[in-house]
Amino acid sequence: MAPRPLIRLARRGLSLGLSLLAIALAIFGLLSLAPGDPLAQMPLTLPPEVRAAMREAMGLDAPWPTRLGLWLWQALIVEPLVLCDTLFGTTWAEGAPRLISWHSRSPVMGLIADRLPQTLRLMGLSYALGLACALPLGLWQAHRYRSTADQATTALTMTAYALPPFVTGLLLIWVFSITLGWLPSGYDNSLRITDAASLGTELRQLILPVAVLTLQITAQLTRHLRASAIEVLGADHIRTARAKGLGPRALLMGHVLRHSMIPVVTIVALGLPQIVGGAIITEQIFAINGIGHLLISSIHAGDLPVVQTITLLVAVLVVLANLLADAAYRWLDPRLTR
Repeated sequence: MAPRPLIRLARRGLSLGLSLLAIALAIFGLLSLAPGDPLAQMPLTLPPEVRAAMREAMGLDAPWPTRLGLWLWQALIVEPLVLCDTLFGTTWAEGAPRLISWHSRSPVMGLIADRLPQTLRLMGLSYALGLACALPLGLWQAHRYRSTADQATTALTMTAYALPPFVTGLLLIWVFSITLGWLPSGYDNSLRITDAASLGTELRQLILPVAVLTLQITAQLTRHLRASAIEVLGADHIRTARAKGLGPRALLMGHVLRHSMIPVVTIVALGLPQIVGGAIITEQIFAINGIGHLLISSIHAGDLPVVQTITLLVAVLVVLANLLADAAYRWLDPRLTR
């Protein structure tokens, strides 16, 4: 018989594959049924034979199973092989048809690769700062449970969580850019980091967009960490450690934090689509030329290959985040591996 870890890994792999297939089918079906014509922006004087030739070149006249199969083949097989060819100098994808944008006639993955660094920089900094703020704040609130400071901080975090990113972004622009004039209200996408001065300019223009997402992440994680830490503080082993004279700092950092992290890991994984949505809105507000900006412009242009691929990549990211969260559960609580 195969070892239990291998069986578990095979089940997780099969579940992951089926989930991604179901997500891809849903994305293709919903976007294909969406109203609108990719050729609607073409001049009305365009001859019918030219319009028909364009539809044939875009594959719009093919049956939906053919279009679905070609999109899955290009997105899941050809484009990863192209990436391998670029990184390792192989020729596995030579001559294979690539995903092409209807609007720019450029490879879709090339467009995404050009915009991805801006989005990763924004989300990475926001997640790091959000976790750095939420962990001590949630533990401190649990330690000061039902105090005036705890109630005031809870009210602030609930307010920050309730405010959508476009409200927070516009409010920060009004205060720090228009009223005080301290920070730029937009993002200079043409800036290239070549020295310390340009690095300072880059960090300065990232402050407001990162602050918008950081407030959202901090408020969300703090609420759940506080609730989990309050529950852990009432456990028997915590009362025993406190009776033995363990100080509050050592108690919170050495015992409470690890046992309180499971709900936080869940929120980080399951809340990823919400943060991606917040990043898309934030990029629009501050004119950041990232994945969100590309997605919105592609929706306006009716560029289905770009919209479908970005949506699929976000779904893959969410599935992988849940896979990493499952591994983190087993590290935080070894009892789950039994």
